[in-house]
Amino acid sequence: MRSSSSLCPRLDRLRVRELPGGLRLAEARSPLARMRGLAWLDALPEDYALLFRRCRSVHTFGMRFPIDVIFLDRQGTVVRVARGVARRRQESERGARSVVETLGGQADRFIAAGLEDAVGAL
Repeated sequence: MRSSSSLCPRLDRLRVRELPGGLRLAEARSPLARMRGLAWLDALPEDYALLFRRCRSVHTFGMRFPIDVIFLDRQGTVVRVARGVARRRQESERGARSVVETLGGQADRFIAAGLEDAVGAL
């Protein structure tokens, strides 16, 4: 489902799953979407997150705001959260198989809304 009042058209073009509380989880599936990620966006609404499957490492080069990075294992269970990752940094988690990026300070909202179940459903 896509909102006509979206504040993030780039992510709305991707496959998006609605989570409880009006949260949105977009999936970067194509090589272009994976390459662009959240880089060069001026802002990210608090209700958005971006999922990268088959990924265990991310960087924040080109980012204009801090992000929370949620690492999930093969079963979709959260194994680590890197909070408030600043620009020009890299975060990795050896046991991760998927990564979710969201605006800094928002990771707990997505986890509480059932992120682990949603990752398996997308």
